[in-house]
Amino acid sequence: MFNRIVSYYNRLFALWVILGAAAAFFYPHVFLPLKGYMELFFAFTMFGIGMVLNIKDFENIFRNLWVVAIGVACQFTIMPFSAFIISHLFHLPKEFSLGLILTGSAPGAMASNVLSYLAKADVAYSVSLTTSSTLLAPLFTPSLTLLLAHTLFKIPFWAMFLSVVKMVVVPLFLGFSTKRILTNRIDHFITIFPAISTTFIVFICSLVVVLNKNYIINMNPLIFLAVLTLNIGGLAGGYLVGKISNFDLLKKRALSIEIGMQNAGLGSVLALKHFNEHVALPAVIFVFVCIFTASFLVQMWSKSSFSR
Repeated sequence: MFNRIVSYYNRLFALWVILGAAAAFFYPHVFLPLKGYMELFFAFTMFGIGMVLNIKDFENIFRNLWVVAIGVACQFTIMPFSAFIISHLFHLPKEFSLGLILTGSAPGAMASNVLSYLAKADVAYSVSLTTSSTLLAPLFTPSLTLLLAHTLFKIPFWAMFLSVVKMVVVPLFLGFSTKRILTNRIDHFITIFPAISTTFIVFICSLVVVLNKNYIINMNPLIFLAVLTLNIGGLAGGYLVGKISNFDLLKKRALSIEIGMQNAGLGSVLALKHFNEHVALPAVIFVFVCIFTASFLVQMWSKSSFSR
């Protein structure tokens, strides 16, 4: 019963993000004191994810190294370079251009694994891609941001590198190691950890909403359109690469969802720590957009398992 409730809670991630954003918008004083804890929140998010990883997840990466390599290459090419092109096509202000590029340079979102399951996609492949891109994020996220956005802002490569290591890699392996040490003693409540991760991501998004309240009220629709274009381009690009690579149907679906969904929570925290709250805004908009577009695909694909 408990596991069922927690699973249902995780599936309603989009609803919690919306409710959190609404609460932050109307009651900003509740969320503002949380600003100093953003890195800690994200570290707890990754610790929770580490708690549900298994040895098998890492073995799958090496057993399917070629198809994982294709997916990871897509993750760190399609999204960041599309973000760069879109930011220029839409003539976005430099802060929002940087935010879009930072979002595009992030690894895949862990929520993609849940949505891949619901869409009847290849969940093992999705987990392998997310895990691989997350472990490579300390190198690729700051490198791509530096490459594509160095004319907009001074990019603190090494500071960003260390931030991603501290917030992503270290807590991820701490969670994984804790699970290995405790083994059967935590099996009964292991599902609580993804729920913890979900909750902290909602807190992070809510804080960015608070910090950008005035911008949101007067937001240029082009920013939303640019984010939507990046998201849909990632979904379509992932599926197209899967088709070109002759992947089976389930892998194509998984790759589409994986590329179209970014770890925008990481992008938000990096933006708040190393730049400013306006840079974080595209990442939070991306959270809303990618959840809804991916949920649409879930509804479509879950009802039609055999269409190609």
